[in-house]
Amino acid sequence: MKAFVVEQIKDKEFTSSVTEIEKPVLSENEVLIKTSYSSLNYKDALSAAGNPGVTRVFPHITGIDVSGIVAESKSNLFAIGDEVLITGYDLGMNTNGGHSEFVKVPDNWIVKKPDNISLRELMIYGTAGLTAALSINELLNNGVTNGEVLVTGATGGVGSISVAILSKLGFEVVALSGKADQANYLKTIGAKEVILRQDFDIENKRPMGRERFSGVIDTVGGNILAEALKQIKYGGVATCCGLTASPIFNTNVFPFILRGVRLIGIDSVESSLTKKTQAWEKIANEFKLDMLDQLVHEISLDEIQLAYKKMLTAKSVGRYLVKL
Repeated sequence: MKAFVVEQIKDKEFTSSVTEIEKPVLSENEVLIKTSYSSLNYKDALSAAGNPGVTRVFPHITGIDVSGIVAESKSNLFAIGDEVLITGYDLGMNTNGGHSEFVKVPDNWIVKKPDNISLRELMIYGTAGLTAALSINELLNNGVTNGEVLVTGATGGVGSISVAILSKLGFEVVALSGKADQANYLKTIGAKEVILRQDFDIENKRPMGRERFSGVIDTVGGNILAEALKQIKYGGVATCCGLTASPIFNTNVFPFILRGVRLIGIDSVESSLTKKTQAWEKIANEFKLDMLDQLVHEISLDEIQLAYKKMLTAKSVGRYLVKL
């Protein structure tokens, strides 16, 4: 089978290419999936660069997402011909991932394809869409049902999908981005207003700012998250799922003890299969978008390497869909 394989040449030096390798052999309670689509995520790009916090086993196939059809099964849960998807767990980290024609996975990682959505659409969402859905669910479940919601890192995968879904649900979406040339794109997918990062990411020693946002979906961390917390209305909620700005942020307790603000962490990797299944059902129904093609660039295995370079240099916009 063909796969996008990353190999370690020597310490801290890696190379990658599309290579012919042996199709994997199943053990008990495993399933072999014929890949239809995968996607690209920032974690995939880190894995391809040899980031030891993501991947330590080489040679390695990237791809933390996959959708496809069961080709072989040694599981009582899935039969040949079932349409399925996997996101998260160890897929694409130290277990070979979705950037290959066939993927072998444990049966307890797999979600059956919901009705009302295609395998292609599922991978346009992918881990980014699942993370966005989990984040939006936390806002809704904690009483944030209207008003302005700030989305940081808005041109990224999680950010773009969050902007679009929140707009569909009737929120006034404020998109924060460092890419001034993408303001029209963000407004096209649902942003009411675009704030540039350089105008927001300013050292501010005030413990709190003006109450503005009902909620925040933060994908970047760092000082941007710290400043966003200061502007959340009484009883509002911020979710946090990323660290592209920084894993460290300096804040104070005032938003939490004077305004009752809540900060909720989002993890889509080890989230329970039940929680993932519920989120995918929402994506296939009330969160489903009619304008997915505006969010996606469809590529082949041969184009992954160039796309990773764009992701690692903050030049990518929206989602990359890998068609196998």
